[in-house]
Amino acid sequence: MPNLVRYKHNGIIGNGILTTIRDKTVVAEVCGSFYESWTTSGSFYALEEVELLSPCTPTKVIGVGVNYYSMATFLGVDVPSKPVFFIKPASGVIGPDAMIVMPELSNKVDYEIELAVVMKKRGYHIQPGEAFDYILGYTCANDVTAVDLIATGSPWTLAKGFDTFTPLGPCIATDINTDRLYMEAFLNGKRTQSGSTGDMIVKIPQLIADVSKIMTLEAGDVLLTGTIPGKGTLCPGDVIEMAISDIGLLRNKAIRR
Repeated sequence: MPNLVRYKHNGIIGNGILTTIRDKTVVAEVCGSFYESWTTSGSFYALEEVELLSPCTPTKVIGVGVNYYSMATFLGVDVPSKPVFFIKPASGVIGPDAMIVMPELSNKVDYEIELAVVMKKRGYHIQPGEAFDYILGYTCANDVTAVDLIATGSPWTLAKGFDTFTPLGPCIATDINTDRLYMEAFLNGKRTQSGSTGDMIVKIPQLIADVSKIMTLEAGDVLLTGTIPGKGTLCPGDVIEMAISDIGLLRNKAIRR
C-alpha cells in the first residue's frame, strides 16, 4: 500500500498518494475515500505545487502518558501498570509547515515526538488480535504541551488542548512494521530526541484494545503512542522537525501572536 496524503491545490482539498515519476516524488490524485474505496484519477502534481495538510481529520486524538521504558527511567518513575490516556481535541490538528501558535497563557511550550496510529474504521471493544484490521496506517506527530499549565492530579486538557498543538504528517504510511522504527526530533537542526519504538511499554494492539473499551474509535481518529527522552521547549521562531523511519519528516515553526 502507498503513502497517503491530504493536500490543497488551487484552493481545493484533495486526497492523494505519493509516487515517483522520473525519479521525482509527486502526488497522484485519488478519487474516493481512504476509509472506504478509492482509485487514482490520472492527475499528478509536483510536491511544490501543493500544500500538504494533516493526512487525516480525526474526531479526536487520544494520547498516552509515559509509554517508553527509557522515558520512565529518565523521569525516575515506575513503569505504569496500565496506560494513562488523555484527549486532545480535533481543533488542535495541523499539517506539515503549519505554524504552532504559542499561547499567551503559557511561558513553557514543549515538543514531543510520537508515532501516531490512524484508525481505518469504526470500532468498539476491539480485541488485541483484531487491532491491525482497524489500522489504516501511521504518521509522525508532535504532542505539543504547555507544561507550565499542568497541575498534579488535574486533567491535561488545558495544557495539551490548544489550537495548533497536534501537528501530524507528512503522510500516512500504510505498509510498515512498527516494531522498531527509529524516531528523531530536531530543534533548529540540532537532534534532541532519538529512540526506537521497540522501547514501547504497551504495544499498539493493546493500546487500541484498552482505549476502545472506553470509547468508540472512528475512521480517521488518531492514537498517540508516547514520547522518548529529550523533549524540549520551544521559543518563537524555532523550527521543530519530527522524523520517523519509513514515514518521513514533519516540520513546523513556532510563533507567538
